[in-house]
Amino acid sequence: MDQSPIEHPVRAAIVDAVEAGFDEQIRFLADFVRIPSTRFEEGPAQDFMAAALRKRGYSVDDWRIDLNDLEHLPGFGPIEGDFSRARTVVGSHRPSEVRGRSLILQGHLDVVPAGPAEMWTAPPFEPAIRDGWMYGRGAGDMKAGTVAALFALDALRQAGFEPAATVHFQSVIEEESTGLGALSTLQRGYRADFALLPEPSDFTINRAQVGAMWFKLRVRGRPVHVATAGTGSNAILAAYDMINALKKLEVNWNERAANDPVYKDIDHPLNFNAGKITGGDWASSVPAWCDVDCRIGVLPGQGLAEARAEVEACVAEAAREHPFLSNNPPEVVWNGFQAEGYVLENAGEQESAFAAAYADVFGAGERPAERKMTALTDTRFYGLYYGIPAFCFGPKAENIHGFDERVELDSIKRCTEIFALFIARWCGLNRI
Repeated sequence: MDQSPIEHPVRAAIVDAVEAGFDEQIRFLADFVRIPSTRFEEGPAQDFMAAALRKRGYSVDDWRIDLNDLEHLPGFGPIEGDFSRARTVVGSHRPSEVRGRSLILQGHLDVVPAGPAEMWTAPPFEPAIRDGWMYGRGAGDMKAGTVAALFALDALRQAGFEPAATVHFQSVIEEESTGLGALSTLQRGYRADFALLPEPSDFTINRAQVGAMWFKLRVRGRPVHVATAGTGSNAILAAYDMINALKKLEVNWNERAANDPVYKDIDHPLNFNAGKITGGDWASSVPAWCDVDCRIGVLPGQGLAEARAEVEACVAEAAREHPFLSNNPPEVVWNGFQAEGYVLENAGEQESAFAAAYADVFGAGERPAERKMTALTDTRFYGLYYGIPAFCFGPKAENIHGFDERVELDSIKRCTEIFALFIARWCGLNRI
């Protein structure tokens, strides 16, 4: 078959195959969510995905990520922590006859920490289904979308077809921290005509995203006994002075964003977050140290070197006006995300094929809406640095990165249908 519109009997067979496999798909997703794949602990989840790809007969590439291979590449972000067990898994389908366009399906399995388990309605890594939703850390962001892409390929096979082009199914880590999992696939040589990332998007196409930078603010004080606290300098309180200065920088950057050609219609697209704070050693000692892990957004096209310089200048100026830090300036350490923003341009072929698949599911004339993200995804690596058009589209999820994260089951099924029909249109189909 070629890439012309899919005949009704073929569409019906594919949709029926999604329906027939959906109970198994949800069981598979629940098993996936049960694996607590937090940062530096993703190995068991990669084992799970590698086994699933081998079972399906894909050619599986499973390798340890070597930072030495990546640190010279654009988009690299430095790692703090033990990265020695980091792995990427790619399962590749290569057709009996190539007649269509190639595709990357990429999902990240790393999840953010769950926080205090007692603040969840149910334990975060014991997936629960209630009222048409699956609850659990990572269920929405983004294991449901990854599983939908995998079972879309299953549905094609069950309907009697294979994609008539190469498909690389990529299971990556570090999306929540640096993106080095995605970068490792590109360093390894994986390429395609298009990359689809099934991030949770509530059926919208995300083709514009901000960038982000992580940094650690290291503040040092003067420890004394609390009985003479006035003779010392409290590093924790001084850190809050620096945070307030950075909040003013956030205001300034958002004022500039009002003139940005892409984000001018988005209210407050750039966010600063002081996300983690540690400091001090003893309740009755004035704290000598405080470290604050921070994140700040940047606009597409905003140079990272210039943005870093502005952050450093902001902290330096605030320190100069501080009674203690003027002679003991804080240190800004750049770690994690050093990510540029990304806007996908000229994706007519990809969006046309995807819109047709969307209309196959939701009805003639229906088209997916588009959304500009105020967060970031791995799409930037494909589009900015390797010339591979990429966008995100996925199911409906709520409370991602929060308590009681959940994903709507019906939206998973609809996404699986859309993905299967899009693959059929984009890659073409061979009968098997």
